[in-house]
Parts: sequence; structure tokens; C-alpha cells
Amino acid sequence: MNRRELLKTAAALPLAQTTLSHIAFAQSPYPSRNITMIVPFPPGGQADLAARPVAQALERILGKPVIVDNRAGGGGGSVGNAAAARAEPDGHTLLMTLSSLAVLPEADRLFDRPVAYEVSQFAPIARVLADPTLLAVPASAPWKTLQDFVDDAKKRPGQIPYGSSGPYGTLHVAMEMFAASAGIKLLHVPFRGAGPALTALLSGTVQAVASAPGTLKQQVDHGKMRVLANWGAERIKSFPDLPTFKELGYKDVEFYIWAGLFAQAALPAPIMTRLREAMAEAVKAPEVVKTYETAGSPVAYLDAPEFAKFVAEDSARLVAAVKKIGKVE
Repeated sequence: MNRRELLKTAAALPLAQTTLSHIAFAQSPYPSRNITMIVPFPPGGQADLAARPVAQALERILGKPVIVDNRAGGGGGSVGNAAAARAEPDGHTLLMTLSSLAVLPEADRLFDRPVAYEVSQFAPIARVLADPTLLAVPASAPWKTLQDFVDDAKKRPGQIPYGSSGPYGTLHVAMEMFAASAGIKLLHVPFRGAGPALTALLSGTVQAVASAPGTLKQQVDHGKMRVLANWGAERIKSFPDLPTFKELGYKDVEFYIWAGLFAQAALPAPIMTRLREAMAEAVKAPEVVKTYETAGSPVAYLDAPEFAKFVAEDSARLVAAVKKIGKVE
């Protein structure tokens, strides 16, 4: 080999090494380290209920620790959602979030704020829960029926405080939907998540909360809360005697809190396939089924294609609702 050929070979070595290292990285088994599952709310709410048993099952299936990271803030989950959107799309940062995912960018636009993230930055992996929201009040409250609540609210506009998971979060939108339909004005008290909002209801700081059956059932069963109505299209198994808003004459009041797992839109196809397979197995795991059913929120699994379609349809409905509600504090 002459000197010129030797120099060309030496010059090509770093590029070859870089190319080989990228190939090795691309072909490295997934997962290669711990997985973080961001929950954009504090413990105690629907997203946290959805995440913890699934994380436990995925840890066993994937063979690496799956760490639940409750990253609350920003109102309605925007801080955690945005953090997941910005994460490296390598399958090691996932997001377990709620239907407010689609609402929050629209709320940012409504108030001319910088948009924290866009729904298009995410790839749906699997839906795990889909529950109608329920209206809960303290067991000590004077309202025995929804009509009692409405009648009192009309006598005292803006004086009945209700808790939410943050402005334009799932609990806020549901309550404002109902208030607009009933022609009443309530006092919105935002918290950092459904867990703190429910704690505030138990302590008497607020007098109403819209939440999922799974976060309410134990409190209702122990006589600490009373439920007045169901935002779903039909009555549900865990609260069979609870009427729907539609039954009570509020035809346009329907709202669901679903929970699902997402990754970044740029996630490589092989990793998405592995996660879909893992989630299909995880939702059948005894710890997942038992936890959800005990809470009164049975598994409502949808695989990625069906979940993506569901998210698109539900998001369109929720964005329309936010535009109708307009600016509220």
C-alpha cells in the first residue's frame, strides 16, 4: 500500500467507526436501561391509578425497571405532557396521561399563551381505561339529588366551590360543560391534580368534584362522599343506581376520562411494535385487572391503531367543547 492509499484508509477509519457505532446502537436490544413513565399529575388521580399496575407489569415483561414519575404542574398536566413530548424518542420515556392531552394546547391558544406541546408530537400506544366522569359531593352536603345541587347553585351564583385538576383539565371541562347546560355559575378552585382536589373535597375546602369512578368508589363505599350524576351515555356497573346527566335532561352533557400510554411521534417502528406487544400482555396481568376492577374502573384496552382513531375523535369533541366554554378561570 502506498502513502496516498494509507492516508485515505486512515481518514476513512473514524467515519467507519462512527457508522458501525450507530448501527450497533440501532440494533441494541430494547429496553437497554430503566424506563420512565411520566404521569403529569400527583398521586391519587386517574392517571396515577392507570400507571402504577401497568408499570409493574411492563417491568416484568420488558425486563427493566419502569419508574413512575409524577410530574405535576402547569394546570391539567401540561408540564408532564410537555416533558414527555421533548424526551428522546427511544422508548425509555413514556407518558400515561388523560383526555386533557388534547384540551391543553387549545386552552393555550385561547389565552394567547405559548403552546406547551402539540398532540401531533405523540404516538398513541394503548388505551387502558375509559370511564365516564361522576359528580361527587361530601356525604355531609345538603344535596341529595342533582336537582337539589342546581337549585342551590341558582340561589347562590358563584358561591359553591368545586375542585379540579387545573384549568382546562378533565375535571374542569366536565364541570363547566354541566354548569353551562344547567345555567349556573360555580366557583372554580384549581389544584395540581385530581388527588389533591379529592383531598380538598374530603376536608371541606371544596363542595364538589368531577372525577372517575376508580378514584371515588372507596370514598363513596365508606360513606365519605355522595355521587349525584354520571357524565356517561349509560349507567355503569360500579354505580348502577346513579343516573346519567342525559337521563336527567342534560342532553349535551357527556364526558369521559380515559387514560392511555403514549410515546413520541418519532419513536422507531420496532420499538413501537415491542411496546404494543408488551401492553397487550400487560393489560391482562392479574395485578392490572385486579387493581382496576377493585377501583370500579375495568380495563378498557385499545391497541395503537384503534386508540389513535379514538384519540382523534374524542379530541375533536373536546376541542369543540373548550371553544364553546370559552375563557373561564
